[in-house]
Amino acid sequence: MEEKQGRDKIWRVRPEWPFLLFLVFVVAAYLGLLLLMVGANVLTVSWKDAWEILKDPDIQHSIKLTFVTCTATAILSVLVSVPVAYLLSRYQFRGRAFIDTLLDIPILLPPLIVGLSLLILFNRVSPSDCCWMMAGGFLLAAVSGCLWKGKGMVQSVTGGMAVVFGGLALLLSGNESSLEDIASGAGIPMTFHPLGVVLAQFPVAAAFAVRTMRTTFDQISPRYEEVAMTLGCNRGQAFARVVLPLAGKGMVAAGTMAWARALGEFGPILIFAGATRGRTEVLATSVFLEINIGNLPGAAALSLLMILLAVTTLLLVRFFVGRGGAM
Repeated sequence: MEEKQGRDKIWRVRPEWPFLLFLVFVVAAYLGLLLLMVGANVLTVSWKDAWEILKDPDIQHSIKLTFVTCTATAILSVLVSVPVAYLLSRYQFRGRAFIDTLLDIPILLPPLIVGLSLLILFNRVSPSDCCWMMAGGFLLAAVSGCLWKGKGMVQSVTGGMAVVFGGLALLLSGNESSLEDIASGAGIPMTFHPLGVVLAQFPVAAAFAVRTMRTTFDQISPRYEEVAMTLGCNRGQAFARVVLPLAGKGMVAAGTMAWARALGEFGPILIFAGATRGRTEVLATSVFLEINIGNLPGAAALSLLMILLAVTTLLLVRFFVGRGGAM
């Protein structure tokens, strides 16, 4: 018996070393590649190059615009992600899986497609066309829900929204102006404008924020809300007074993640907002412009700045998410 136990012990222990060495090799190879990439930028830049590029007025404007647009995008992302993630976390309804899939599309799409889609939407599509598309989408959702499992509140809401957007489409049918024409007439131009930078950053950043907030709400027990409702709160009051305070750290983590993702956005910004010096240039497009004029040290200096900002924001995300995303 003892001999058999000894053989079993040897069988369990000895194979661990090759597997552990394999794990260490893969991790070291991957981390080594990342460190070499950063080191390549460091070796390309001197303190003089970094100072010259950072004191350029256009680059200073780019840095300021980057912080402003990323912060605005992060705030918008949190405002959208909180109700969306709460709905997906707390409610079971028909079409939930489909909506959950749609929310991941901005993450999976090539970035250039996001920018091109925004450009076409704002410059080639009229308000009546937008309403017709929304009406068709809601009508399809309502019909699909009825054919699948019969009538329900979701089908009633989607059917009502289809009627509302259909009515709006008829009212706006004579207006062939594009969305950009209407926005410019209202004094808030979007295409090739700083506001367009925020809109170009928003779809992908909000998708990451939704995922972070979904995890946060999943970790908060619904029993807290149930107890609050037994004490006289309605669902909205329980959400505002109980859930939101508990989800405070998760909201910070979602905003930080959205900020970091907006920082690295390039394709949609280039297509929809452009890369005009002193107007719509942000750090990501600054790197592109510096490469185009052959200033490799300047591009490397800006890359290091973006790496530093990205690492800082990701450390903040790890700090909050590591504590559960909720108080």
